[in-house]
Amino acid sequence: MKRTLFLAIFCLLMVSALAPSRLIAEKPNFVVIFCDDLGYGDLGCFGHPSIRTPHLDRMAVEGQRWTNFYVGASVCTPSRAALLTGRLPVRNGMMSARRRVLFPDSKGGLQKSEVTIAECLKAVGYATAAVGKWHLGHLPEYLPVAHGFDSYWGIPYSNDMDARRGFPNYRQAGRKDPNYVAPIEQYQVPIMEGTKVIERPANQHTLTGRYTEKAVEFIRASKDKPFFLYLAHSLPHIPLYAGKDHRGKSRRGIYGDVIEEIDAGVGRILTTLKELKIDEKTLVVFTSDNGPWLPFNTHGGSAGLLREGKGTTFEGGMREPTLFRWPGKMKPGVQMEMGTTMDLLPTFCSLAGAKTPGDRTLDGFDLSSVLLGKEAKGPRDRVYYWREEKLYAIRVGAWKAHFITQGCYGIGEKKTEHATPQLYNLEHDPSEKYNVAGNHPDVVKKLVAAADEHRKSIKPVADQLIRR
Repeated sequence: MKRTLFLAIFCLLMVSALAPSRLIAEKPNFVVIFCDDLGYGDLGCFGHPSIRTPHLDRMAVEGQRWTNFYVGASVCTPSRAALLTGRLPVRNGMMSARRRVLFPDSKGGLQKSEVTIAECLKAVGYATAAVGKWHLGHLPEYLPVAHGFDSYWGIPYSNDMDARRGFPNYRQAGRKDPNYVAPIEQYQVPIMEGTKVIERPANQHTLTGRYTEKAVEFIRASKDKPFFLYLAHSLPHIPLYAGKDHRGKSRRGIYGDVIEEIDAGVGRILTTLKELKIDEKTLVVFTSDNGPWLPFNTHGGSAGLLREGKGTTFEGGMREPTLFRWPGKMKPGVQMEMGTTMDLLPTFCSLAGAKTPGDRTLDGFDLSSVLLGKEAKGPRDRVYYWREEKLYAIRVGAWKAHFITQGCYGIGEKKTEHATPQLYNLEHDPSEKYNVAGNHPDVVKKLVAAADEHRKSIKPVADQLIRR
C-alpha cells in the first residue's frame, strides 16, 4: 500500500515537473510579415495581373485569404503601434494632428507603459525578434529591445528619411522614369542592431534580402522553443530598391521587382519552416501597414477595386491584403469576416496560453475560433477609421459612414465635414462609389450613435509624435 502510494506521488511529481516544458513545446510559433505601403491589389492572389507572387499565392491556397482585414491607421507609425499593442493608436499618443508619423527629430515613441505582443509572449517562454522597419521611436528607450524583443536588426524609421540635399526629387524623377532608383547616399537612414548603428547609409539594394536572412537565422536558432518573429519590411515604401537577383525581372517595373523580392523571401521562410519540421507548429501572417502611396504614380502600388490609398480613411487606405497560414490547423479558404491587426495580440495570447493586459482598453478580438474553424461568425462587427485625432468613419456590419472625408497628401478631395454622413454598403459597393445615405436614414442614425459611444471611450493622452 505504501509502495503504491509512493509510486503514485512520484509519478504525479514527474508529470508536474515535465508539464511546463511539454506545454512550451506545444505552443505555436508566430511569424508576422508586415509590408510597408502595399496595396490591396498588389498580389497575384488579390488580383494583380502582372506581379508574380507564387509563394504568397501558395499561402493563400494553403491557408486563408482574408478580404476584410484592416489596420489601425492609414500611415506608418500609428499603424505599427496598433498591431503591436492591440490598441487604437489614439489611446497611446501614437496618433497626432500635428505630425502623422515619427521623424528622426522626434523625441517620443511607444511608451514603456504599453504592453506589446512580444512582452505578452515572452512572459510564457517565447523567444522574440524584430527584424526590419520599427518606426515607433528611434531613441534607446523606444526601440524593440525595450519592448519585449530579445533582438532587433533593421532601420528605425522610414527609408526615405535622413534625406540629403542635392539629389533629384524622388517624385519628379519617378514620373520621368518609372524605373528610377535613387542613389544609396541620398537617404542616410541607418541600420541598427539592438541599440547601436552598424551601417549608415543602409545599402537599400540588399536590405530586403538581408531582412530575410536575419529572419531565417532567428527561426533556425529558435526551432526548439516557441518563438515570435516580427518581420517588418521597409518596402514598397518609396524609395524603391531591389536586389540584383530581382532588379528588372518583373513586368510591373521596379515596383513589381520589389514585391517579387518580398515574395521570394516569404518562400524562403516557408521552406525553412518545412525543413525544420516546425511548419505545422507555426502560424504565419502576411499583411501591410497601410495602403499604396498613390501620389508616386507607378512607383506606388494599387488598391485594386478599393477607393484611394495611404493616408486616407477610404477602404484603399486601411483595408489590407492579408493571409494566414497554419498547415494542419486551419481550414483553407477565403475568409470574409472582419479582422484587424489589433486582433493579433489577443489571438496570439489565446493560442499561446498567455495573458492579455487587463488594466487597459484593448481594441482587438480573439480570432482563433474563426481561424481554426470552430466558429463561422467572427467576434468583430465594426471598424473605426481614425485619422490624426479625429474619427473620420465607422463600419458596422456591411455599412460604412463617413463623417469626414479627405484625400491623401495634397491629392484627391479636400477635407470635408459632412452634415449628413456619407453612407456606403461595402458588401455591395467596396469601391465606395454610391452614397446611399438618403435611402437609409435609419442606418445613418445607428452608425452616428455607435460613433458617439466610441468617442466617449477615448481619453486624452500626451502626443508622442512631437519634435525634440
